[in-house]
Amino acid sequence: MSGDYAVQMGREALTMVMLVAAPMLGLGLIVGLLVSIFQATTQIQEQTLAFIPKIIAVFVAILIFGPWMLSLVVDYTRNIFLSLPQMVR
Repeated sequence: MSGDYAVQMGREALTMVMLVAAPMLGLGLIVGLLVSIFQATTQIQEQTLAFIPKIIAVFVAILIFGPWMLSLVVDYTRNIFLSLPQMVR
């Protein structure tokens, strides 16, 4: 396996991680920002108020984007297994 091929595989792996994590992180970020604005305007400083909506948002993102993320990971894994003969050379 050449160095260029290893770098390409590493780049593809990092891209896959970012694509799979983006929906959950994005929704968590948006909900966290909305809760922070709500807390600032109402002056409610309850710590658990920040965590529970984010956890629910991440679960909702998993439910909505789960099939898409699963298909991405399955396709990526299939491509890795198909490229194993090229790695051995």
